[in-house]
Amino acid sequence: MNAERRKKLDEIEGKLRDLASMLEEIRDEEQESFDNLSEGFQQGEKGEAMEEAISNLDDAVTSANDAADKAKDAQGN
Repeated sequence: MNAERRKKLDEIEGKLRDLASMLEEIRDEEQESFDNLSEGFQQGEKGEAMEEAISNLDDAVTSANDAADKAKDAQGN
């Protein structure tokens, strides 16, 4: 792979890592909000929706990091 394409992939990897970090921050904030709910609210409809959002955000973090890893691997580093 030539240097120009490697540079582009390196930039993409960095952006994906930044996105993963932003997603983690949102997930952590949502988790903190969930943890601060009373047990009754946690087990209710709102709590279940929050748990699903947290799970989806966790999956998104994993996917962004996996994509960043693949971009790095594609560079041959």
